[in-house]
Formats: sequence, C-alpha cells, structure tokens
Amino acid sequence: MAKLKLTATTIQNHKPKSANEILNDGDGLSMRFRLLLTESTDKRKVYSKTWIYSYKVGTKSLYITLGSFESLVSEFDREIYGLHELPKDARLTLEIARMIVVGIQKRKKLKIDPKDYIQQEIDKRERAKQKLIDDELERLAAIAKKNENDRLLKIKADAENLTVQHLFDAWIADGVRRKDDNATLLRTFKADVLPQIGKIAIKDLTEHHVRGLLRVLVKRGVNRSAVIMRNNLTQMFAWAEKRQPWRKLLSEGNPIDLIEMDKIVDRDYDMKNERHRKLSPDEIKELKDIFIREQLAFDTAPDRRSARHPVETSFQCAIWIMLSTLCRVGEMSMARWENVDFEARTWFIPKADTKGEENDLTIFLSDFSLDQFRKLHTATGHSDWLFPARNHDGHVCVKSMSKRVGDRQSMFKRDADGLARKPMSNRRQDNTFLLGEGKEGAWTPHDLRRTGATMMQSLGVPLDIIDRCQNHVLSGSKVRRAYLQHDYAKEKRDAWRLLGDRLALILNPADNVITLERRA
Repeated sequence: MAKLKLTATTIQNHKPKSANEILNDGDGLSMRFRLLLTESTDKRKVYSKTWIYSYKVGTKSLYITLGSFESLVSEFDREIYGLHELPKDARLTLEIARMIVVGIQKRKKLKIDPKDYIQQEIDKRERAKQKLIDDELERLAAIAKKNENDRLLKIKADAENLTVQHLFDAWIADGVRRKDDNATLLRTFKADVLPQIGKIAIKDLTEHHVRGLLRVLVKRGVNRSAVIMRNNLTQMFAWAEKRQPWRKLLSEGNPIDLIEMDKIVDRDYDMKNERHRKLSPDEIKELKDIFIREQLAFDTAPDRRSARHPVETSFQCAIWIMLSTLCRVGEMSMARWENVDFEARTWFIPKADTKGEENDLTIFLSDFSLDQFRKLHTATGHSDWLFPARNHDGHVCVKSMSKRVGDRQSMFKRDADGLARKPMSNRRQDNTFLLGEGKEGAWTPHDLRRTGATMMQSLGVPLDIIDRCQNHVLSGSKVRRAYLQHDYAKEKRDAWRLLGDRLALILNPADNVITLERRA
C-alpha cells in the first residue's frame, strides 16, 4: 500500500473516528489524535495532536514523541535536531516535523539510536546544569568559608585587642557588687582610670601604665584614694585572671602584681591608714558652740532671707547620735523610725545596714542619746527615715554627711594639682566646722566613732564590751562565736549610759552636775 502524505489541510480538517487515531505521513513520521474531552455545550470532541516518529531496532518497535502540533519549538529541539536557522517563534508544523525526521534519519545512518541519542543529550544537559549548580554552590561555600574565616579572624583580633574599658565593663556587669550598686566604682574609674588607660589593650598593659595613673592621684594629694584604686584594680584583675578571654590576654603576667604601693605614695603616708584623729572634750564643746553661734547669727540677722542659714537640727542630732552611740555614718543615714523604740530606749540596726552585713545590732539609748532621737523625731518623724532625702524617696546618700563636714573644713581640700580646691557649685564651703584652729587636722564623722570609743575606754569600759558596742567582729574561733551566745545587753547598756553621761557633762556642765550628784 502506497504511503500517504499528510498536508496541513488534511491535519486541520481530519475528524478522528476513535479516541486514539494515527495518521501516517511516511518515513516514520505520523500524527496521533487522542481524545481529551467532550465539551458539554455542543458535545464537540476535543483531540490532542502529537507528532511521533516510529522506527524499529531489530524486531522491537520504538517511537519518539516530537511534540504537539504547532507548539513552540524548544531550544533543546533546535540543538539536537540541527534546527539552528529557525526563527525563535517557529512552531512545530508539518514542514518542521519532516525536517526533524530528516535529521533523525541522518543519525540512524551513522548507527546512532535516536532515543538513546536524545536521552544522552538530556543527560548531558542535566549534568551540565548540575555542574553549574555544583559550581555555584562551591562558589557560595567558598565565599561563606572565607566570610567565616574573616569573622573568626576578626573575633580573634577583637579578643586579642580587648581593652581595659572592655574588662571594666565585664567586671562591673558580672564580677563585683558593692553595697552602693557599684556607684563609687563607676564614678572613680570614669574619673581616674578609664581616661588614662581605658583604651589600652589588656595584652599591652604594663605596670608602668598603672603606676602612672596611681602617681597622678598621689600628686593630687589623695594618697588614700590611690591605695583604694590600687585595691580595686587588684580585685578586677584577679577576677580577670580566672576567666577567658582575659586570662589568655594576661599570659605575660598580671601588671598589678608588680605595683609596690609604698614606693608610690608620699613618704609620710601611713599605708595602714590608721587614722588617730579624735575630738577632745574642748573640741566637742567648741562644735556645740559653733552650732549655737550660727543659730544666733541667723536669729539676729537684719534680713534672714539673705542671711546664712544655721546648721539644721537634724544634722546636729546626727553628730551627737554618732558620738554617743558609736554608730557608723552609713548605719545612721539608712536608719528607719520603725527601728527606734522610745519606750524600750533602743535603736535596732539590721545587719543589712551594717558594715560587712555580719550581725544585727541593738543600741541601748542613754538619756543623752534618747534626747537627741526625740529632737530628731520632731524634725523628721513625718518620714519613714530618720534622715529622708530631699529630692527623692528614700534616705539621704550615705556620703552626704561626710561631704558636709568636709566642705566646712575647706582648708584641707585639694584639687587635682594639689592646690586649694575651688568651691563646688550648690555646696556651702567654708571653715566653720574647723576645730582647734585645725591644728590637729580635719575631722570626719567616722572620727566621732573613735572619739566615743576612746571615751568609753577612759571610763573603764572593758575593751571587748567597746568592741561589741561598735559591732566589731570579735577575734577568736568560729566555734567560740557560735557557742558563746551571751548578748552582754546589761554591760553594753551600762557602757552607753556612761558615755552619754560623759557627753552631757561636757556639753551641759551646769545642768548635769546636779543630775550626776542625784544618781550618786
């Protein structure tokens, strides 16, 4: 039977009689009509039209699907069938299908199996595509590795160049917690340390850097501050030596270990910082006279609005309470009225407010002390605190009273150059609290504690009782402290009474002679 040749018209007008019908064109090319669906409106049947190429290998019949009739010729088909000259918008018409068959038959003559060839080309392109993907992934991995290496190198470089500022920030955050929430550390380091050595890398820091900043403090005349700063630096670097990355940066040694403080401070400075200043009875009387004189000057001033204000009652009471109870200025500054019992004549200081937070302390109030607490209650009893802060809730700053006493002995204040310090804004600075013309030096609130303790000693109070009144941690084994629990309440009450009577006699001799005689 002769081979039928298809035409575009034949294909266009052909109406298949079955769901799967093939029209042959010859040379292995044919078109397959396959029923897709029947449209419901007019029951018209819709068929797909697909070019196929059939051939035999031995007795086995094979075929290749060339594509849908008049579909866009793909780039892949252009390459494997040699159709490079076709326009990009070429469609798979009868003419182009025959051109594809010609290309296939040429390869068959070269004994190239069409299907294998196409699969090989597909595999080849898949491999090429995968190689592009692999190459891109390798490129991205190389970039990522380089970035990671750069990041690690930067981290390493950053770690190796961590500065004193970085160490201080880490130490403040995780290594130290002072009672004032590290406020003093922050202030002193920002003023005296970080401007000097804050930007120096830890690995480059030497003893000479540290010695230099300490000598600046000594030159300023604040030997004690220099010693305290050395101690703070010692604590900070001891913390660093136990932790990474600081420990590695200190591999050449801790520079603080090489600091010999006795060769930095002034020759006449007492490294033990054992102050011996105490107020004599005449100085105690002189202090009271200063309070009276300032009050009288204010009361008799022609214009009180412009007159200098006297020392307020609460501050005067604070001085006499510290002197008569041996309490610390911080313990008094943080005291609450709820812990003062006027009927029982006691003042309870919880251990949270004491130095070292070792023990609670109950102070038995002498007549002198009780009178000061009553005067103070008249002035500040409206508050929860014995000494409320002016501008915020809570108690006054624990350094407030020490600053006030120091400001009124300004002749002893020195600036960074060792010269007389210029007056500070919003703070009264004069020499009105100077005692004994300053011959014995400046006095501090803590000296009142020493003064009262010395008075107790002169009155025959045993030393261990004085220590207990001051809430000192007593020497001896922990076992002894744990098992010997006598509170010495009577002995301490008598000690505070003797001190109160002595102070009353010094400050009010005429009034108290009769009282003492009556007691006798």
